[in-house]
Amino acid sequence: MTTTVLLDVQDYLHYWWVLLIVLCLLFYKLFFRLFGIIIVAEDKIGLVTKKWVLFGAHKELPPGRIIAVDGEAGFQAHGLAPGIYFGFWPWQFDIKMQPLTVIPQGKVGLLAAKDGNELETGRILARKVECDSYQDAEAFIRKGGRKGRQSGMLYAGTYRINTFLFDIIITDMVTISENMVGIVTSLDGQPIEEGNIAGKRVDGHNNFQDCDAFLNAQGNKGLQPQVILAGSYFLNPWFVQVEQVKMMEIPIGHVGVVISYIGLEGKDLSGVEFKHGNIVSKGEKGVWAEPLGPGKYPINPFIMRVEIVPTTNLVLNWATARTESHQLDKHLSTITVRSKDGFPFNLDVSQIIHIPTNEAPKVIARFGNMNNLVSQVLEPTIGNYFRNSAQDSDVIAFLGSRKERQESAKQHIGHVLDQYNVNGVDTLIGDIVPPESLMKTLTDRKIAEEQNVTYETQKKAEVTRQALEKETAIADMQKEVVKADQGVWISQRVADSTVKKAEGDASGIKIQSGAEAEKVRLLSNAEAERTKVLANADAEKIKALANAEALRISATGNAEAEKIMAIGKSNAEAYKLAVTAMGGDNFTKLKITESIGKEKIKIIPEVLIMGGGESGGPNGPISGLLGLKLLEEVTKNIMKGDGTKGTEEKK
Repeated sequence: MTTTVLLDVQDYLHYWWVLLIVLCLLFYKLFFRLFGIIIVAEDKIGLVTKKWVLFGAHKELPPGRIIAVDGEAGFQAHGLAPGIYFGFWPWQFDIKMQPLTVIPQGKVGLLAAKDGNELETGRILARKVECDSYQDAEAFIRKGGRKGRQSGMLYAGTYRINTFLFDIIITDMVTISENMVGIVTSLDGQPIEEGNIAGKRVDGHNNFQDCDAFLNAQGNKGLQPQVILAGSYFLNPWFVQVEQVKMMEIPIGHVGVVISYIGLEGKDLSGVEFKHGNIVSKGEKGVWAEPLGPGKYPINPFIMRVEIVPTTNLVLNWATARTESHQLDKHLSTITVRSKDGFPFNLDVSQIIHIPTNEAPKVIARFGNMNNLVSQVLEPTIGNYFRNSAQDSDVIAFLGSRKERQESAKQHIGHVLDQYNVNGVDTLIGDIVPPESLMKTLTDRKIAEEQNVTYETQKKAEVTRQALEKETAIADMQKEVVKADQGVWISQRVADSTVKKAEGDASGIKIQSGAEAEKVRLLSNAEAERTKVLANADAEKIKALANAEALRISATGNAEAEKIMAIGKSNAEAYKLAVTAMGGDNFTKLKITESIGKEKIKIIPEVLIMGGGESGGPNGPISGLLGLKLLEEVTKNIMKGDGTKGTEEKK
C-alpha cells in the first residue's frame, strides 16, 4: 500500500511545471516585480520613486528640489507611460500606478507646481513653459518652470500628469449670461500707473484666456478697461476675477452722456464760452462730446459713468400730490407765496423743458446729472419767480391775471434756462388755493352780487308779469263785452224766433183744425157707408134700432153742440183777452203745453166722421160727436145679437 502511494506522488511530480504556471498566473505581478519587470496599463501612469543611489555624480538632489531629473534618489520627473519596463528592482525603485488625469467637458484644470524655480518678486503666477501640456515634468524643470500656481491650464481631455510635481484642481468655465457684461479684474501683471484707476488696454490675449500673452504685453494688474460679453470662457481664476453686471440700456427718446474716468487728457471741445467743464473726444478722460444713442452698450461702470438724459419734452410738477414717471420731480412740492396784502396762498406749477441731443453733454458737464439740474436751477428759478410775482399784487388781482402771469413766467423762465443749454417749452399754472378766510369773503361777496342780479331780474320779471296780467284782464273783459253783445243779439233773435214760432204754431193749429174736421167728415162718410151696408144686412132690426138711436143721438147731439158752442164762445172771448194780455205767440204756447200735459189730448184725431145735408134730418148724414156715438152703439148692439150667427155675419 505504501508502495502504491509513492508511485502516485511521483506521477504528480512529473507535472510540476503546470503548478508553476498556475502560481505565476496567480502571482504574476509579484513574480514580475521580483524580477524587476513593470507593466503599466493603458489608463495608468507609473510614478517612480528611486530609493537610493550607490554611486554616481548625482547621488543627492540639489537643495530645495524634490523632483529628480538626473537620476538622483527621490521622486523621479520621468513617469512611465503604458507598456512593459525592465530593471526596476523592487529593492531600489518604488512604482506607484496613478490614474490618468481627466478634464471633463465644461471644466478646466488648474495646476500648481511643487518644484521648480522660485517665482519672481511680485508675481503670483508662474509663466508657461513648453512641456507637452505639463505632461513632461522633466522638460518643465529643465526649461525653468517655476513653483506655484501656473498660468497655463488643462482643457477638456485626458493627460498623463506627474502628480509628484503637480497638483490638479478642476473648476468650471466662466459663463457670461445674455444681456450681461463681464467686468475683469486681473490678479497679476504690472502695477497700475499712478493717477489711474484701471490698467491700460492690452490686446492679443483672447478675452483674457491667454494670460501669458497678457503678461508678456505688460498688462496691468487690477481693474481692466476691457469687458467680456455673453459666452463661455477658459479663464484662469488665479489670473482674473469676473463680475457680471447688466448692459447699459438707453431707452428711446433719451441719450447717454459718457463720463470716462480713464484715458488720455484730451483737448476741450466745448469752446471758450463754456466754462463749466471739459468736453472731450470719445476714448479720452472726461465728458464725451458724442453721446450714445438709444440701444444697449457693454459699459464698464467702474471706469465710466453714463448719465441718461431725456431728449423729449420733460414735464416737472411743483405739486405735492403729483409726480411723473421719471421721478425727477419727486422732491418738488406746491409753491407757497405771499401776496402784497399779506395773504399766503398755494399754487401748483408745471414746467416743460427740452434738452437737445447736442446740448446734453454740456448739461451733464455743468451739473453732473439731471437731478442737480432740477435742484440747482429749475427749483429756485421757478419758485423765486412766482414768489416775486405774487408780492406785486393782491390775491384777487393774481387770480384775475392768471393768463398774463403764465405767459410772463414762460418768457422769463425760458430766458433763464437758455443760459444753461436747456429750452423752456412752456410754463403752466395749475391750481391756485387762496386762504380759506379770504375765499369765504369773496364767495359771500360774489353770492351777494349774484343775488342782487337775481333780484333785479325778478323785479323786471314782476313788472312784465303785471303788464301781462293787465293786458290779459283787458282781453278777458273784451271777451265778456263781445259775449254780452252777442247775448243781446241772440236774445233778440230768440224773441223774434219765439214770435215767429207762435205765429207758426197758430197757423199750424188752424190748419190742423181744418184737417181734423176734414178727417172727421171723411170718417163719417166711411162709417155711414159701412152702417148702410150693415143695415142692409139686417134691415128691419137695424133700421128700427138706428132710427130710435138716431133720434136719441140727434137730440143729445144738438144739445151738446149748443153747449159746446156756448163754451167755445166763452173760451174764445177768454182766449182773446189772454192773447191781448200775453201776446198771441206766448199764449198759444202756454195753452198747447197745458193741454198736452194735463188733459193728455191727442192733437191729431184718430176718427173723423163728416156728413152732408142738414143736421137732425131723419135721412141726413151723421156728423161730429153724434156720428161717433152712433157708431159705438151700433157696434155694441151687433155684438150683443144672436150668438149663433157666424163669424162673418158678426163682422
